[in-house]
Amino acid sequence: MKTVRAHGVKGMLKRALAVVMAGTMVLSMAACGSEAEPAAESGSATVKIGGIGPLTGSAAVYGNAVYHGAQIAVDEINAKDPNFQFELNFQDDENDAEKAVNAYQKLKDWGVQLLLGTVTTTPCVAVSAETFADRVFELTPSASSTDVTKGKDNVFQLCFTDPNQGTTAAKYLVDNNLGEKIAVIYNNADAYSTGIYNAFTAELKKSGKDVVYTGTFSSDDNADFSVQLTGAQSAGADLVFMPIYYTPASMILAQASKMNYAPTFFGVDGMDGILAMEGFNKDLAENLMLMTPFNPWSKDEKVAAFVKTYEEKYGETPNQFAADAYDVVYAFYAACQAKGVTAETPASDACEAFVEYFTTEAKFDGLTGKGMTWGTNGEVSKDPVVCVIQGGIYVDR
Repeated sequence: MKTVRAHGVKGMLKRALAVVMAGTMVLSMAACGSEAEPAAESGSATVKIGGIGPLTGSAAVYGNAVYHGAQIAVDEINAKDPNFQFELNFQDDENDAEKAVNAYQKLKDWGVQLLLGTVTTTPCVAVSAETFADRVFELTPSASSTDVTKGKDNVFQLCFTDPNQGTTAAKYLVDNNLGEKIAVIYNNADAYSTGIYNAFTAELKKSGKDVVYTGTFSSDDNADFSVQLTGAQSAGADLVFMPIYYTPASMILAQASKMNYAPTFFGVDGMDGILAMEGFNKDLAENLMLMTPFNPWSKDEKVAAFVKTYEEKYGETPNQFAADAYDVVYAFYAACQAKGVTAETPASDACEAFVEYFTTEAKFDGLTGKGMTWGTNGEVSKDPVVCVIQGGIYVDR
């Protein structure tokens, strides 16, 4: 065995240290030049907002709209308030509950303080059980089922609930005498669609009106609606209520046109985005009515400014999901200012402060509503806007 002299050991240590330092410098330089690195690193003085939603897959249009709308709000707040900064970390869940929970775990490891989302209902129900146990405040822009908030005092909604939409739609149709004979086509395998349908029919019966035909389907990729449309037409329906998303709605409108069946079609907020569908003939949506909290063609100054920024940055007109997410971030900002929540505030403390704020103090003006307030059940109170599509844009009715 060879004996190593003392100065040889020192030399070896110096060389090893030099290699480590050089490697560290290379890694640091690579990180600085990587576009994948977040704008603000973990540990910096930012309040951390986590986001979860489908950035890929069949529901990606909703998730990307939420992500983009939220990012615009974060950028605006960071630019105007140098003493307060947000950081947004948005994770893809592909509209899958298990993947959404996994995404939430990643956000926990990152140090999330507030959760925006999740975007769609089933993943949100799964994640809200986790945030309730962990005491992380959650405000979803778009998951509208009452199951999202049921039994969880820390979970709130900025969107309408499903029963709220159904009840409001029925009252609106009756108050405005929009249909003598009303048919409904809905997805009976979807919680969102079913929740609106149940509330709609219950409210309609109170007014003395009945649905003359109900047609169902069980998948949003259903391609043939001839049975449902024939049923509605045979029943003499002059208005068809569709509490569904825009993909099946686009198929229904196209097939109704081929049948020369032209009732009034009335939809809900999940139909928002139909005009942006690739390959969709916008003429088919002429005179389509829908309830939405956001009209991107509104002359309101704040709406116009948001739409301008969104179109410049992302090359398309924002839908209500983008606007809801924008409002969520500003609602977070208002709560942080009111309750003194900072980057150093533990998530559990921020949660308790936000629960108190939203249930007792909040009166929030946003793009999707004025004077918004929240109940202890997490439900938002705001008035829907009924629009009609004319000439490829929304017109307030």
